[in-house]
Amino acid sequence: MDPQTPTSRAVLVTGASRGIGRAIALAFAAQGDRVAVHWGGSRERAEQVLAELPGDGHVLVQADLTDPIAVGRMVDEAAEALGGLHVLVNNAGVFTAHPPLQTNYDEWQAAWQHTLAVNLVGPANATFRALPHLIAAGGGAVVNVSSRGAFRGEPNNPAYGASKAGLNAFGQSMALALAPHGISVGTVAPGFVQTEMAREVLDGPGGDAVRAQSPYGRVADPAEVASAVLWLASPGARFSTGTIIDVNGASYLRS
Repeated sequence: MDPQTPTSRAVLVTGASRGIGRAIALAFAAQGDRVAVHWGGSRERAEQVLAELPGDGHVLVQADLTDPIAVGRMVDEAAEALGGLHVLVNNAGVFTAHPPLQTNYDEWQAAWQHTLAVNLVGPANATFRALPHLIAAGGGAVVNVSSRGAFRGEPNNPAYGASKAGLNAFGQSMALALAPHGISVGTVAPGFVQTEMAREVLDGPGGDAVRAQSPYGRVADPAEVASAVLWLASPGARFSTGTIIDVNGASYLRS
């Protein structure tokens, strides 16, 4: 298929069983794309998302993103089931509190190892395994979902902030490497988003303070993040490869 065709693409979205990933899967399906819904721990939630997707040809794929062999198999299975691969969205992530002055060394080690494995090494492996499929399709796009925390800092979750900063750098390195093959690589960096992951904070005593960080007085809706992902994956964004788009409602501005 001509990679310039804006519809009927094959799209793999990791962490698509809820939250931002679900919104991204819905957005691609709504414009006619075929979506592979990746799940890690809850097949039931993934099946619910699959049932919501408009159109035909969507599939489920499973992998523990900390397992390189499972990640490679998952990407290949998605490409086979979809008849190729044109877009990879590295959305899956974990967020585990480990404040440095209140965490013991064993907990610290576990938090860093797991967070980097899921948030950084997992996307790197998925991207690597997606390359033959993207090249065979004549080009395409990789979109990474990062975080405001990569720039603002995460004092209680330093591994998370570091993993997302690493994801930003990885995306820009790959943008340079893959442009000659017609593959763009972009990144979306949301602030707080109204998802299950953020619910404990947003529904807690500090929720109002979080919402007040933005002049809009609210946090992002998952669909707003999905809109940015959709644009970065579009043919019209091809020359914007290497871009990092902030979706944080002006809650954090960087130069």
